[in-house]
Amino acid sequence: MKKHGILNSDIARVLATLGHTDCIVIGDCGLPIPDHVERIDLALRIGTPSFFDVLDEVLKDMQVERAVFATEVLDRNEAVMARATAMAGNGIGIDYVSHDELKRLSHDARVVIRTGEATPYANVVLYAGVIF
Repeated sequence: MKKHGILNSDIARVLATLGHTDCIVIGDCGLPIPDHVERIDLALRIGTPSFFDVLDEVLKDMQVERAVFATEVLDRNEAVMARATAMAGNGIGIDYVSHDELKRLSHDARVVIRTGEATPYANVVLYAGVIF
């Protein structure tokens, strides 16, 4: 049995197989997931697990060079905007695109991790970096 890190076997598997610039999406419970993209559904009920709970654990385990958020967070979700700013302060490149464009980007994701989050625009595309 794993002792540390992400215990969810599907998430651990995906993170272990990412290469440089591969991407994953962490989304709220309403984000549409393309049929051809693997879905890891963690949603138990509204709010559980939260977007931030999942994002924090993934960031502990994944080398991220860039994150993409919807421009709508800038005036519609102050908490997500603050987290994006904090991530930038930790050396992660941050980009903003329209929510429609973020949904288009999800078509190229290796996986979409669905949370129970129910606040507007609590979604992010994370691009893998390298550890060397």
